[in-house]
Amino acid sequence: MANSTLTKKRSTAYGSTVALKAAMAITGAILVLYLIAHMYGNLKVFSGQEAFDGYAHSLRELGYPLLPESGFLWIFRIVLLASVLIHIYAAVTLWARARRARPAAQRYQVKKRVARSYASYTMRYGGVLVALFVVFHILHLTTNTIAPGGASDSPYERLVNGFQPEFWYVTLFYILSVIAVGLHLRHGIWSALATLGANQASRQGKLNAVAVGLSLIVTVGFLLPPLAVTFGLVS
Repeated sequence: MANSTLTKKRSTAYGSTVALKAAMAITGAILVLYLIAHMYGNLKVFSGQEAFDGYAHSLRELGYPLLPESGFLWIFRIVLLASVLIHIYAAVTLWARARRARPAAQRYQVKKRVARSYASYTMRYGGVLVALFVVFHILHLTTNTIAPGGASDSPYERLVNGFQPEFWYVTLFYILSVIAVGLHLRHGIWSALATLGANQASRQGKLNAVAVGLSLIVTVGFLLPPLAVTFGLVS
């Protein structure tokens, strides 16, 4: 009986709102660090094919010979996948709890003034677009399954082939998705800082500047390579 009660208390603690928000903050931090590293790698396209392909190849050799070839990449992918799944689960669970907590009359009441930012309002729908974009991005530039402009063993050529002017719809989808990532990131950083206790009244202006600045850097950094290819700056 005692063990059953203890297990139930632990389960309740892990599923509490505080625990879920902390899980979102931690997994969100992991994903932000990945985005920054990935953005840095993408910008190597401006150094030419040899530098870009060399960077992509070096990722497969990280940890070798301690790890098998591409071993580090697979470990990293598993961590990322776990972070994404936990992040989504926590977000959906918290949204469902907030929805149940609202009275029915308020749930369907139309308000002319909404006291939430545009980024906050689009977190749910932007998250869906980001998820679709991640799947397309992997099939396009990682597995070479979707290959507008022609498939290639060279990561550089896959990127350049895929964003040619005749494939403007690919570039447009990429732009809209990256903007959604930026909006999601801006609100996510702010929420994470609040969850971790850093969002004090005296720091709100600085924290907002950090959230906006970091999201802009990531957004612009991810948009530069495809736009450079589309407009002929990288070929």
